[in-house]
Amino acid sequence: MRGHLRKRGNAWELRAYAGVDPVTKRGKYITRTFRGGKRDAEEALARFVTEVSGGGHAAQDTTVGDLVHEWLELAKPDLSPTTARGYDWMTKTYILPSLENVPLARLKTAQLDRLYAKLRETGGQDGNALSAATVRQVHAILRRALQQGVRWGWISTNPASAASAPKVRSQHLDPPKPADVIRLVEAAKQEDPDFGCYLLLAATTGARRGELCGLQWRDLDLEGQTMTISRAVVEGAHSELVAKGTKTHSSRRIAVDSRTAEVLGEQRQRCVQRSQACGVRLPATAYVFSADPNGRRPWAPNDVTKVFIRVRKTIGLDDVRLHDLRHFAATRMLAAGVSVRTVSGRLGHANAATTLGVYAHFVEESDRDAADKLGALLDEAGTAGSSRRGKR
Repeated sequence: MRGHLRKRGNAWELRAYAGVDPVTKRGKYITRTFRGGKRDAEEALARFVTEVSGGGHAAQDTTVGDLVHEWLELAKPDLSPTTARGYDWMTKTYILPSLENVPLARLKTAQLDRLYAKLRETGGQDGNALSAATVRQVHAILRRALQQGVRWGWISTNPASAASAPKVRSQHLDPPKPADVIRLVEAAKQEDPDFGCYLLLAATTGARRGELCGLQWRDLDLEGQTMTISRAVVEGAHSELVAKGTKTHSSRRIAVDSRTAEVLGEQRQRCVQRSQACGVRLPATAYVFSADPNGRRPWAPNDVTKVFIRVRKTIGLDDVRLHDLRHFAATRMLAAGVSVRTVSGRLGHANAATTLGVYAHFVEESDRDAADKLGALLDEAGTAGSSRRGKR
């Protein structure tokens, strides 16, 4: 490890070589000012060189922006297109305006706390407050990027590890009632029978928006009344449609009820009729929901949401979101006494703990109902036993 002294007025400049900067491709030199005699300065230089040789120092011209850009480019291949686009937007909107030119070596936890506080107060559109959930996402991005900086040896510690990200309160779920779901499906059917089928499938399976868009005819067994979910459609960085694996990177096979299977059969007939009218073949890889006669291009998830918003307005259900149909399926299954493990499998959660975390309140209600039913069963048996003994 190289190092040398340079006289700067009444002080000494200690310079230690720290290798090649991956961003600038130039040699990295860490500097420190020392005041005292030359012999003391030489001893200080030796200690400084030893310290730098252990890593944990970024070049003085390396900024937070350099690290975030470098980390994001390397992380993108492992991120879904939607996540990558979201990270890119959040860094440009919330992180770089305040921290891009801050020297990485000088970044402190207090700066991050001040940034989070500022975002909570005026970081949103038109200077409005930003939600705690969004600020936590900003914190998560910074934490990951800075942790990569530690691995690269650009910094010795991660300033975000001790930062105070805001707490997010558990979201109160208020799924639509069965009657409202039926109204939505019927209104959608009036607008477009294909969309009516889509909403019914969302409500009876709890599948995610992109998973339904990615459904192909080869994934359906209408006679066996099963459906395999193995892909999802997302929008890429340039709004192009991309078919990728599911959120948990695994496929799942779930049952569908007879009515839903019947509606899917009607959907199949419509797709075949359209393809025949245009003189094209409908392959097994055709998407179930597609505007193309041959089903080669799936519906775009964002377009589905736009149509849903239009449909819900026609029947006055402005507060119901498309994702609420997933919550409807989950909570109704739990209320019916379906096991958490089964619900978790149908929803495509990584494990049952995820399901419990989201639907804990409804699991508690189901548990209370189970306790009441067991108690009533024993009370009934006890009453019957007493009655028989009294007749003897």
